[in-house]
Amino acid sequence: MSGNKARFFHQPRAVWATAFACVVGFMSIGLVDPILTSIARGLNATPSQVSLLFTSYFLVTSIMMLVTGFVSSRLGGRKTLLLGSGLIIIFSALAGTSNSVAELVSYRAGWGLGNAFFVVTALSVIVASSTQGTMAAILMYESALGLGLAAGPLVGAALGAHSWRWPFFGTATLMSIGFLAIALWLPELPKPKVKTSLTAPLKALSHGGLMTAAVSAFFYNFAFFTILAFTPFVLHMSAHGVGMIFFGWGLLLAIFSVLVAPRLQNHFSSVQILVSCMLAIALLLCIMAASSAIVIAGCVIASGAVSGIANTVFTEIALEISDAPRPVASAGYNFVRWFAGVVAPFVAPKLAESFGTASSFSLAAAFAVVSALILFNRRTVFAAEEPEPEDYGKTERPILVALAGDGHDDVLLGEAAVLARTRSCPVNLLHVRSWEVIDDQAVELESTAKATQLLGTASKSFQTENIPVTTHLIETAGNLLSEHVLEHIRLVNPAIILLGHRPENHISHLHHGRLADILNQQKNLVGELRIVG
Repeated sequence: MSGNKARFFHQPRAVWATAFACVVGFMSIGLVDPILTSIARGLNATPSQVSLLFTSYFLVTSIMMLVTGFVSSRLGGRKTLLLGSGLIIIFSALAGTSNSVAELVSYRAGWGLGNAFFVVTALSVIVASSTQGTMAAILMYESALGLGLAAGPLVGAALGAHSWRWPFFGTATLMSIGFLAIALWLPELPKPKVKTSLTAPLKALSHGGLMTAAVSAFFYNFAFFTILAFTPFVLHMSAHGVGMIFFGWGLLLAIFSVLVAPRLQNHFSSVQILVSCMLAIALLLCIMAASSAIVIAGCVIASGAVSGIANTVFTEIALEISDAPRPVASAGYNFVRWFAGVVAPFVAPKLAESFGTASSFSLAAAFAVVSALILFNRRTVFAAEEPEPEDYGKTERPILVALAGDGHDDVLLGEAAVLARTRSCPVNLLHVRSWEVIDDQAVELESTAKATQLLGTASKSFQTENIPVTTHLIETAGNLLSEHVLEHIRLVNPAIILLGHRPENHISHLHHGRLADILNQQKNLVGELRIVG
């Protein structure tokens, strides 16, 4: 583990500067929850008026999903980060000076503009600036995400106990530190080779699978934002009490998103997981509609675990199914689903003012059920097409070699050649070009050209020895890697599978578990599995 720790912590100052600013950026999601009631009292406003803080923030965020790719592909990562963090500083500071709800809502909208530029760009900057590999960079970003989600409510409660204005000034101060660190330590980064057009995300939504995922996610996010934006008014607790509840919510959200969701996908389909999550959210909301504040608080914390799983899997199926470039598909998907953050925070308290709090939770529960019904009724859209079985004629069952692109491949290829000559059987070379879903974005771990070259070079060594060889390249999200590998094994029906050995504490195992363990659980399908190296 010490080697992985060294890789994680031994990062350039540019990565640490960006990660720190990310923590501050993610803090803004839960920062205002503990002070919503204080703002209402301080500005003599109703809950539905104060909830416009979320509406304006996510209205701008949603629309800017269509614009950030266009801007960042022309300005470059460094300038876009500085633009986003600068806007956050200005508008969070102005929010602290507000004397009316209208002022505060307008400044919160500007804050959303800055956050849209910053958060969408930060991940790619950390990956590009890291010297310790993509997985270490991803872990750094996920740590910033988790810390920001969990710390936001605590910071909001600690500062808000003195005045509802302090959390806004505190955010401006912290982001100013991040801005200076980025300006000093982050060098200019190469601009993307392909520039994103303004209309590309909207065009991507013409894909039936992506639109289905986005619409279903909209109904789910209505329930999500009802819990996030409306519940503080129902709890009737102090800023510290609300802060601790949403600290637990944010902590579970981060843990279940990063660690639990990928493991579940080793055993269940994405639609099965999401339908179960939607029904669980609906059940929690029904309990909240008929319970006391203490029970509601427990349900809020529990919903963080369910939402952590749902957020990851929703993003993954949206990006997996679309035929558009993943940044473009992500922008279109988020444009639709973030609109729930515009509607729910206003509708929930407005409904409660007329019909009571139970009506707001009941509507959110109904929307979660609608999301589940959409997913279930359209499940065939997300089902992968059945590929044709590999045809090896009358030859022996092949030796399947899973190439990872690391130092173990040469040993695997040598072992495969010996077995192929001894058994007079062909070789099937398999390589997975995977990408990771982080928050609402995807990170490519390897280029298509590099993956193709890897398979081409490996196949030549068998061709020179007149050993029949075929190659297969799988492109998939990392969470679905085992599912696609098992499907390929079923089609190829290999005599032996050769898999490279990775240390137990390898950083990728933190997310997905060991592929060898997953294959060993499928003995009826896998046959003989050999771990080499």
